[in-house]
Order: sequence, then structure tokens, then C-alpha cells
Amino acid sequence: MNRRTFLGSAAAGAAAPGAARLPIRKGVLLGMLPRNLSYAERCRLAREAGFEELECGTVESPAEAEEIKKAAEAAGLRIHSVMNQAHWKFPLSSSDPEVVARSMKGMETSLENARYWGADVVLLVPAVVNAQTGYREAWQRSERQIRLLIPLAEKHRVRIAVENVWNKFLLSPLEFAQYVDQFNSPWVRAYFDVGNVVLVGFPQDWIRTLGKRIVRVHLKDFRFRNRLAEFVALGEGDVNWPEVYKALGEIGYQGTATVELPGGDLDYLKEVSRRVDRILEGGVF
Repeated sequence: MNRRTFLGSAAAGAAAPGAARLPIRKGVLLGMLPRNLSYAERCRLAREAGFEELECGTVESPAEAEEIKKAAEAAGLRIHSVMNQAHWKFPLSSSDPEVVARSMKGMETSLENARYWGADVVLLVPAVVNAQTGYREAWQRSERQIRLLIPLAEKHRVRIAVENVWNKFLLSPLEFAQYVDQFNSPWVRAYFDVGNVVLVGFPQDWIRTLGKRIVRVHLKDFRFRNRLAEFVALGEGDVNWPEVYKALGEIGYQGTATVELPGGDLDYLKEVSRRVDRILEGGVF
């Protein structure tokens, strides 16, 4: 969906009758903001569009990390989480010690970023199942490495939030819950992505099953029609948003919901923000 189609599809919606707005803050990915702008300009744009919080990727340069921090503070945006950047190319589940070492270094940097920025969560894709790494191996290897990261997470007071993605791993809510629970630690929790589970289940079921394990939420929509599977604008896919709204309310979720969508200009971001408002006010589009 291009920007013109997206903006043209915006309809005047209202909250569900009698629905109370969920006490959830609206977040946006730093990567969704125009890259041709300075960090200060990007953060001001996000705030003008109606977002309250920011999720940033891992940054190795101290000078760049400082620039992002100052830009967010000046715009009145809280950096709430860090999206670890090393887990796909260098997964914790690899059999190669050098790859695992790169992955661990990436997580250490992400945890340091979170501490510096005042964020309390680092998103982690825990493992990747592929032709070289079986399911059991992915589970055992990633578990072992995450246990080594827990002391650093505790030191920085930052939670490691495992996310469900298309990595052929953690394919059910029961399994996801079991994976988190095995650590028996408040420093390992769940980062739940609404759109990522549509092919294998129902987001509202995953939310209710994971319950209080969820410390962060990603918002995106997904549609499967005529053998075509695609991520689409919020409210235009197969996600049952009224049920997601009810499930989030039932588990008492009061964290941040961050949109994970293609980027765009101010008009586009305002429309995304407005659609998030609809979700938080009852899920009716």
C-alpha cells in the first residue's frame, strides 16, 4: 500500500460504544521517521504526529547515542525500548562460537544503550531455526546464552523481551509462555507482535495466554487473500482489533504499543497515530 492509497483509505471512525481508552502509550520506531532529517527533526515530527514514546535500534557510536538521547528529550519523547540489531545475522542459536560471540556483544551494546537512554526493555529475537539449526538446538543454545545475559540485564535494570517473529521458533502461545517461564526471572519477559501471529493463530488468544509476561507490544496488521499474504495498514487486515482491545484490557496491559510499519511523512504518521487511537479506544475501524 502506497502513501496516497493509505491516506485515501482513512475513514472517519469512532470509538466502540461505551469503550474506555486503554491506558497504553503510543510508540513509534525511530526507523519509521524520515532518514533525510536530523534526529532532532525526526523526534519533533514523531511528537507532532501524536506519538509519546520511541523505540530505537542498537547504536554502537557513543556520539550518535548521545545525539539521539538529546533529540528525544528535547521533543518530549521517552525512549522506551531498544530493538537489538544483531540477532538475525548473528543468532544466539548458531553453532559457530564466533557468530554467538557477535550476537552476545550486540545484546550487551543494546543493554548499555537502554541504560543510557533510560529505556527498560531490549527486544531480542532469541533464536533462528533453519537448515543448519534444529528446533531443539535453537531452544537449548539460546536459553544458555540468555541466562548469561541476565546478570547484566539486572545490573542495568533492563528487561530482555523475547519477540515472536517469522523465525520458525516459538510457534504457539503455550510454547512462548514455557520459553519465558523457564528462566524464572523478572528480567526475561515477552515482546508480543500482533501481526506476526496471524498465519499461525489469533492475536487475542496469544495475549490472553501470555498475560503478564508481556511487557511490550508491536502493532501491525496482516492479510491473507487469494494466496497473497501481506502486511497492510492497521485496520485493513485480518486482525480482529476489537478482540485484541478486549484481550489487552483483560490482562491489564499498561505498557507501550509501538507501530512497526513502513515509514513516511507527517501526514502519513498522523494517520498511523489516529489508527492506533482507534485500536486503544475499542478497535473499531
